[in-house]
Amino acid sequence: MRWRSAKMKQQEDMRVDKRLGFELSRNSREKGAAEGGREVQTTRRQPFEPLLPITNAVCNVMNGMAFGIRYSTEDEEFLRRVDAIDVVSKFGTSLTALLFESFPWLMNYAPGPHHKIFDFVKKEISFAMEEIQKHKEKRDCESQDIVDHYLLQIEKNKGDPRSTYSDDNLAHLILDLFIAGTETSATSLHWALLLMVAYPDIQDKVYKEIEDIMGSSEAICYQDQKKLPYTNAVIHEVLRAKYVFFFGLPRECVKDVKLRGFHIPKGTFIVPDLHSVLLDPERWETPEEFNPHHFLDKEGNFISREEFLPFGIGARVCLGEQMAKMEIFLFFTYLLRKFKFQLPEGVKELNKEPLLGFTLHPHPYKICAVPRCSSS
Repeated sequence: MRWRSAKMKQQEDMRVDKRLGFELSRNSREKGAAEGGREVQTTRRQPFEPLLPITNAVCNVMNGMAFGIRYSTEDEEFLRRVDAIDVVSKFGTSLTALLFESFPWLMNYAPGPHHKIFDFVKKEISFAMEEIQKHKEKRDCESQDIVDHYLLQIEKNKGDPRSTYSDDNLAHLILDLFIAGTETSATSLHWALLLMVAYPDIQDKVYKEIEDIMGSSEAICYQDQKKLPYTNAVIHEVLRAKYVFFFGLPRECVKDVKLRGFHIPKGTFIVPDLHSVLLDPERWETPEEFNPHHFLDKEGNFISREEFLPFGIGARVCLGEQMAKMEIFLFFTYLLRKFKFQLPEGVKELNKEPLLGFTLHPHPYKICAVPRCSSS
């Protein structure tokens, strides 16, 4: 958890590569949004819990980015992997995981659910290694996905004794991508749909803006967010008001630091409280309320806020920030363009309080998706 190391720098550079963030993921994410819409369509206006179709679609986006493949959401292997990734993600934010990080020598021998998690991890690493081998056997001149791109880096750095590019690091990087990218994006989208049902007037404004600006365009791309200030503001407010973690990810101080009169020694374990920024009453007009106008000026233009820090800040800012923003924007706009989401008959309201845990999920809920009559 140190801020930087020679070994991690190459791997992090790989993760934040702009080509990976845009070129390799653009088609995959747009297809993923459409795929999620098709799953919602099958509910035929009946009450349904949206988390499963959202998670399946997001996970398939990751498959497209990493391996260049997509699964049927009924494929048994795909469903097994979705379940495994979900279990590993939940373990990673549990007390047992913190104990393992602190006392690995002890937890290796202690009985408990973490041994089952290790089996899941081994299976995912084995799956990734199989896909890496397939890519080696079918190498193309042009990089099609993350594995292709990483293998190219291995070749370029073959003679560098300092290089950390390897098949094993690639497999673990892909596992990190699936674990970190699936649950957080799916949880944010889960919150987004709940809030659109809770605030139907905001949902209607988003739809109207999309229709007025985009017209009969066949698809919305990430660059269109600049044309959709209100929609962009709503998404940012979802990420602010419903920050998905109970507290920020822990870090380790790499040198002695003095901050506001406090001495923080080298090696100190630091847990940032990002809620203190995202809900700061001195920085936000109505911090406890869902209010998209936090990100709009008086003329309705989108404004960036330095207090908006759901992805952290500094050298260890979330490496998947750009990809997460792309994913959430494309899924959200696609779904709200295609469907009007509303409460099932007889249900008066949804619980907007989170379930307590390291990851703050909404309480399970059901909504109805009514197809919109649109020119698009």
